[in-house]
Amino acid sequence: MVPDRSPLLVVVALLVVPWSVQTFAGARPPGFVFPWGLVNFDPFSVTFIWDFLFRYTMGLPDYILAWPLSVGCYLLALASAAGGAAVGREDPRLTAGLLAAAGVAQLTLARGFSFQPGRAGWPLGTLACWLVAWWVYRRRDA
Repeated sequence: MVPDRSPLLVVVALLVVPWSVQTFAGARPPGFVFPWGLVNFDPFSVTFIWDFLFRYTMGLPDYILAWPLSVGCYLLALASAAGGAAVGREDPRLTAGLLAAAGVAQLTLARGFSFQPGRAGWPLGTLACWLVAWWVYRRRDA
């Protein structure tokens, strides 16, 4: 029997979804937080998560640490889905639970952004992770 790779592809697709969109008062363009980095357009810049973790963490608010926490949960979910695709055995409860945890952490990040004056955070990653956890893993047997 060939393992089903479609759950893995859906989990990988979460890499292209902005997990949090930051909007600002005025005409400033939004910023996008992805699991791999932060993209800003005023001026254009990309900050990869490893730069964030090892260069820019001094003096940042605690809620921003929810970003690497969510990425860690996501990477574990990705590893679980990859294991399922490779050997045909995956515990869907583990993968779905890790995706749900990643979504909660992203919700924390967006909430923290929203408490700043003139700024709002939109938790697209929360919705995407929860949707994948529910849609892909809701009927799979453990």
